Amino acid sequence: MTKKSNSNFKAHEFANTVEYANNLKLKLLKQENNIKKIINKIHITLKKGKKIFICGNGGSAADAQHLAAEFLIRLTKNIKRKSYPVIPLALDTSTLTACGNDLGFDQIFSRTLEGLGNQGDTLIVISTSGNSKNILRVLKEAKKKKISSIGLLGNNGGKCKTRTDLKIIVPSKNTARIQECHIFLGHIIFSAVEKKLVN
Repeated sequence: MTKKSNSNFKAHEFANTVEYANNLKLKLLKQENNIKKIINKIHITLKKGKKIFICGNGGSAADAQHLAAEFLIRLTKNIKRKSYPVIPLALDTSTLTACGNDLGFDQIFSRTLEGLGNQGDTLIVISTSGNSKNILRVLKEAKKKKISSIGLLGNNGGKCKTRTDLKIIVPSKNTARIQECHIFLGHIIFSAVEKKLVN
């Protein structure tokens, strides 16, 4: 006799989550023009020999590092190309903890951009809320240094919506689904940029 599973897993809940995630991705098609503009902006920045900086908090910090690695090392297995300067602003634990301790957590990205960024570079911020103080502060520093900004945002875009030059907003309040869409978008955008750079 087979024992009934005590698992809390419910197939219909899984199906509903998958359907919700897929519907979110379809809604991103409405922002196709912004996606094309972002692809072009990143492509032009790198083609001119300038740098891309990228940052976020928590899971978005991991996404920023993930995407930076795709360009620094390799994105597409069969494409042989040089390394491109895509730099995560959460550089290392020493930099982060020194800045957090000495200057404040709200400066962990802006302080690094101040030292490494130059006019003509591009900043990408990843934020599910669009309201993180350290993200808003790095956008302010970018504007000061005449560095273009791109936002991968969630919910309604938060304050970042009006402080980024280009943006894509994932219209959801579910942090996990927003983050999944951000890495999905990142891969699409970076793959398109890579193809333009090597052709």
